[in-house]
Amino acid sequence: MKIAVAGTGYVGLSLATLLAQNNEVVALDIIPEKVEMVNNFVSPIQDEYIEKYFSEAASGKRTLNLRATLDWQDALSGADYVVIATPTNYDSSKDFFDTSSVEDIIEKVISLGDLKTTMVIKSTIPVGYVNSIRQKYNIDNIFFSPEFLREGRALYDNLYPSRIIVGAYTEEAQKFANLLREAALAKDIQVLQMNSTEAEAVKLFANTYLALRVAYFNELDTYAELKGLDTKSIIDGVSLDPRIGSHYNNPSFGYGGYCLPKDTKQLLANYKGVPQDLIKAIVQANITRKQFIADEVLAHNPNVVGVYRLTMKSDSDNFRDAAIHDVISLIKAKNKEVIIYEPTLKDDKYNKLDLVNDLDEFKKKSSIILANRMTPELEDVKDKVYTRDLFSRD
Repeated sequence: MKIAVAGTGYVGLSLATLLAQNNEVVALDIIPEKVEMVNNFVSPIQDEYIEKYFSEAASGKRTLNLRATLDWQDALSGADYVVIATPTNYDSSKDFFDTSSVEDIIEKVISLGDLKTTMVIKSTIPVGYVNSIRQKYNIDNIFFSPEFLREGRALYDNLYPSRIIVGAYTEEAQKFANLLREAALAKDIQVLQMNSTEAEAVKLFANTYLALRVAYFNELDTYAELKGLDTKSIIDGVSLDPRIGSHYNNPSFGYGGYCLPKDTKQLLANYKGVPQDLIKAIVQANITRKQFIADEVLAHNPNVVGVYRLTMKSDSDNFRDAAIHDVISLIKAKNKEVIIYEPTLKDDKYNKLDLVNDLDEFKKKSSIILANRMTPELEDVKDKVYTRDLFSRD
């Protein structure tokens, strides 16, 4: 089959790599540098398994029938499936996702008039979006299929998926699910077929529950910190209950990244007219946590606040919507000097803040060092480090 994948972020590139094992895959992007990198089997994102598969393809050890292009007609023409994995950031002014990039691809596919093409939306969208698109464009060759991927582990999570969900009961949806299942390494993967509206809800409710877990253990940590209790002992005792478990229980500066901030806000927007208290509280809890972190840092009355890494997680190069951004803003509002160590950035400034990417110099200049996740690099200045990381993991 020919499969076009629009967007080469974590979702798009991992899916393109997965499906290119057994199909002709053409990745579409608007950034020339990313297209060139993919065509040379150099990953434009940090992901261990994508980098591994690309390296093996470049050396001839693995066959990946994958190429990238800037030409949308080249990518989309004659495709059996067009997978839409373009970004849908939350627009606070509209109180909804900005889905313009998704609709741009939909309109391009429609303009080609190819009746055999089925569109699969992998971008995160509001509940009810596919039904509205079907009515708006008078089409039915489109459905939603949620992804459940971690940053830096996207291809791994496609090779070993927790489940595969397709938002249609059609033959095309079943075939697409089979393409994903056949390309995966895991066996006995559960496939669920449902309507797209329910599939859209699954995505938002799953991510909002994960945000709830993060917020819950962060608030446990806030309580313990202010009461002088041992947070780790409490979390260990709570997490040993098998009904609770030890996942998503490591305190942090707040949830962030590609998915949780925008998906929680989108779900809250979808609740208009529906009674709720909990969903709103999850969003607010993250704001409260970041204020607490800033207040705790300011209580040390530091001269220079050093921020160790903007990235959300280890083995990731993403720092979009990382909680540390808001913490920095709160600290800056108190006229404190802030410097940043972020080796993925090569400039001298980031948002008008000094970048100090000589680690030794960064350590010397910083009165206190904020580290969302602890690392051996900071062990020699541990007395300067402010972190809530108790388990040395994400």
